[in-house]
Amino acid sequence: MKLSIFPLSGAVLYPGLQLPLHVFEPRYRALVGDALVRDRRIGMIQPQRAAENAPLYSVGCIGRIEDVEALEDGRYNIVLTGEARFRWSRELDADTLFRQLEVEPIVDDEGEALSSIERASFEREARRFADAQGYSVDWKSVERLDDMSLINGVSQIAPFDAASKQALLEANSLAERCELLVQLMQFFSLGDPGEEIITLQ
Repeated sequence: MKLSIFPLSGAVLYPGLQLPLHVFEPRYRALVGDALVRDRRIGMIQPQRAAENAPLYSVGCIGRIEDVEALEDGRYNIVLTGEARFRWSRELDADTLFRQLEVEPIVDDEGEALSSIERASFEREARRFADAQGYSVDWKSVERLDDMSLINGVSQIAPFDAASKQALLEANSLAERCELLVQLMQFFSLGDPGEEIITLQ
């Protein structure tokens, strides 16, 4: 399938989750306007570096525009809902301001769940990480989340660098993503408390 894309470092979307965006660059205002008159779908994908027409990572997520606020000066505030991860095969020679890819959706197992040991290990490490970073977390609400919502939700909002976020997105299973997330929390917790150990994207 053909998909118009929004390459944005640090912005990772997962199926079933939402991502608010403020759209102000002319090319991406054109992208949103085009999507609104078609199927409301755009592809969120990370560039490998900050440069014009930079190479892209291989996996992104199809997002559907659920909410949109069109501002008087042409900017948009939108909320995307993730529909499916995708892997792209080639970039199309498009005459639009924005880039377009030929993509294949990745079918994830929606019923996938963690073992009780995996879930307990993750929650234990997440508490340590949150305490170390000074985050205030409603753990009662966390405990009520299903495994998919918890792991994907933390992966999407985690304040890790772009490459780490991409590795999480590309994980082949929920258990693999959970294991990697635990490793990342442990790794970033090893840094000097006085240093900026996490890159906020």
